[in-house]
Amino acid sequence: MRAELTRERILAAAAHVFAEHGYAAGTTNRIAERARVSIGSLYQYFPNKDAILAALLIQHIDRGTWTEAGELDLAPGTLEATVRALIRDALDNHSDDPQLLRVMIEEAPLSQELLDTVERHGKQRTAQIRDVIVRHPDIHVGAPDVAAELVLFTVEMNTHKFMAAPRDAPVETFERELAAMITRYLRGDR
Repeated sequence: MRAELTRERILAAAAHVFAEHGYAAGTTNRIAERARVSIGSLYQYFPNKDAILAALLIQHIDRGTWTEAGELDLAPGTLEATVRALIRDALDNHSDDPQLLRVMIEEAPLSQELLDTVERHGKQRTAQIRDVIVRHPDIHVGAPDVAAELVLFTVEMNTHKFMAAPRDAPVETFERELAAMITRYLRGDR
């Protein structure tokens, strides 16, 4: 239990250090100092700052929550609200710290554990979106599997980019415009 608390303290400190100083200046010494542990203790948990950043990204992915199809209103005429709920999930999952998100997106090392986590969550999320696609009466796409991947990729990539480097547009405008684009695609408005 104590080991897990120390590991979490190191990760929380690293999140602050990377967000405040960036990845290059976010040294293990700064992280250890912020976590109030010795550098030796830090190295007992993580071999280097790459491993710490990868662990932060895995933690970020694992903490993401998504609305299940069964929790959504899939009645005729609700498609835009359904799409907005899916986009809102992505926005909520990426709203904590824009600077840290930018560091995680741009500089996280690609460990096998990270790649496996991304693949596992991608498959789960694609299956959830596919479930919505096949069950919602307003959706008219020819290939539900491909459509689910396109929707997931479009929402995730655009959300990452927007939340990591917010523009002049408010989040509500981003959400509305992305929802309109995806809704038109899913309705078959071509």
